[in-house]
Amino acid sequence: MTDVIQGVLERGPWGAFVALIDVSALAYLIYHLMKALRGTRAAPAFFGVSLVALMYVAAGWLGLTTLHYVLGVVAPYAPIALLILFPSEIRSMLRGMALHVASLFRTTKTQHEYEDIVFAISQLSAGRVGALIVIERETGLKTFVQSGVALDARLSSDLLVSIFQRSTPLHDGGVIIQKQQIAAAACFLPLTTNPGLVSTLGTRHRAAIGVTEESDALALVVSETDGRISIATGGDIQRGVSLDRLRLEMVRLMGPVVSTPRGEPVQLGSETRSSGAETLTEN
Repeated sequence: MTDVIQGVLERGPWGAFVALIDVSALAYLIYHLMKALRGTRAAPAFFGVSLVALMYVAAGWLGLTTLHYVLGVVAPYAPIALLILFPSEIRSMLRGMALHVASLFRTTKTQHEYEDIVFAISQLSAGRVGALIVIERETGLKTFVQSGVALDARLSSDLLVSIFQRSTPLHDGGVIIQKQQIAAAACFLPLTTNPGLVSTLGTRHRAAIGVTEESDALALVVSETDGRISIATGGDIQRGVSLDRLRLEMVRLMGPVVSTPRGEPVQLGSETRSSGAETLTEN
């Protein structure tokens, strides 16, 4: 270690700067790798690979020639094995890195009109109607849109509420919203394989987490059992959120709201939505 530091110092300020960039890049990769592996089935495998790497280094230091040789022969194939066994986790890591880099060059957030979504969620929650709404952000959801029934309809609360009624053929699956349009309904979404969540959540909630593991989308769930509202993003889920909390999370994740053409935006606290003669007040 002393020799490494001395070598860096001998290269002057430029060498120190390059070494800093080198270490920062490595730390950045390790951070995103750990973030992608957290709570997944790949975490124990990564721990095992790290343990083997430490054994290889220790065998070299202690002069264990046979062990050092065997591990040196096997080691080059470890990355290939990880790519085959855990493609989704690696894809999640690369996607997270790409989105993080892209966010550094984004100076402004796009304004969204989502009061219709909030109002629809409140109606579905009050009626205990199960629903799953996925809102596209930066990562495209074309693959999932193609798995459902294309609508390309203007976003409205009435249409969202009607889609999820149990008597309609489109109530199963998720609704995907793209750029203020209801792109498709009855979409098939990937279910999370997180072992800590599979046994405790229903299909809608697992699908909401699954699609947010595959993309940076925002997923909203209404439970048909008790009407509770949940928000999923980045592979995590918040359950039992209020309408105020839902709106604040959407503002935080998607940017400020714009006025709806049908009336004034809902005001925090009063939970009153102006849409002709319709009003909604949360108790």
